[in-house]
Amino acid sequence: MDGNQLAATALHWSGREARLLRHALRMSVRAFAGYLGVAPRTVAKWESGGTSTVPRPDTQAILDTALSRAEPDARRRFDLLLRQTGRPAPETPAGPRYDYEAWADDLDRTLACLGRQEFPQAQLLLDRWLGRFQPNSNDTRGMYLYGRSLRLFGELQQDQGVISGPLSAQQTYRKALTVFTELGTERRVAQLELQLVVLDEMAGRLESAARRYESLTADERLSEHDRARARLWVGTALSKRGLNESATRHIVPAIQRFESMEEAADWSVAHQKLALAHRGAGDLSAAARAIDVALTHRAGDTPMQKVRLATAHAHILLSDRVTAENGMTLLDGCARISSQYGLMHQLRSIDSIRRTYERQTYDE
Repeated sequence: MDGNQLAATALHWSGREARLLRHALRMSVRAFAGYLGVAPRTVAKWESGGTSTVPRPDTQAILDTALSRAEPDARRRFDLLLRQTGRPAPETPAGPRYDYEAWADDLDRTLACLGRQEFPQAQLLLDRWLGRFQPNSNDTRGMYLYGRSLRLFGELQQDQGVISGPLSAQQTYRKALTVFTELGTERRVAQLELQLVVLDEMAGRLESAARRYESLTADERLSEHDRARARLWVGTALSKRGLNESATRHIVPAIQRFESMEEAADWSVAHQKLALAHRGAGDLSAAARAIDVALTHRAGDTPMQKVRLATAHAHILLSDRVTAENGMTLLDGCARISSQYGLMHQLRSIDSIRRTYERQTYDE
């Protein structure tokens, strides 16, 4: 089979075929976007949409050209990937039809509500669709939106601290994982696998969480950004286990990667995590320097972000008798915000820090 025959294999470009071409070329999302001359977020949008996303005609021509110019080995890999995954079935949904544009708009609004910790409104928007949609594997676009809705519902449950049990973030993420696995959306599958590890960490299963994070740091299904976050979270899990020197060896490279990618929010959060690792190692001077960076360069001002940063700051202040009173005052403020917005996991963490401090003070 010659190059022209291989190039003709993709008679119809969708996000799915674009993703397979990227894998055949063995490129990251960022590198593939540069190769095509489009923005990385455009490639990410294609891939997240799968077969329901169809690039514009001029962009399809660019993809045609990219395939025709690929090395023979890459073209063979592309043809093999197409054969392995099979052609998408025609979208002929049975049953009721849905206003997909309204659904997508509601999901955007849900995301904004979650960012502001407006949980009741987010729940209302998700219930509108999760309670109405009848899963149907032939309805590709509906199944994709259903999977996104499940993931956002999982994030809602996670933010509220409902992380295990029959009606929890864990079960919701697993349902979303099943949907995206069926759709063949590998990036979404990997992101959900990463999110499930976060729940393990939150539940205190730190050793297994660190191992699974480590495996995901090199997972090509994830974006470079998500792999850097996995690296940071390896350090977080190790720090919680008291392995603070090992933790810094993971956190510092994550900071460097966030800086090179210009991911200001994660760069700031990584300094917060580094501060806690230094505190755990007993180096309060280094902890103070790192938390000052996080405080100075805070990238958001949502209730969740405020509580996480202020709780880390309070934890460091409580480690020094001179600043302990200020730390307790700061921690009390974090508890009030957590109670106000229903941030139950944060509230439990705050209570744990307070009890540890009070026990140490009593022992002294």
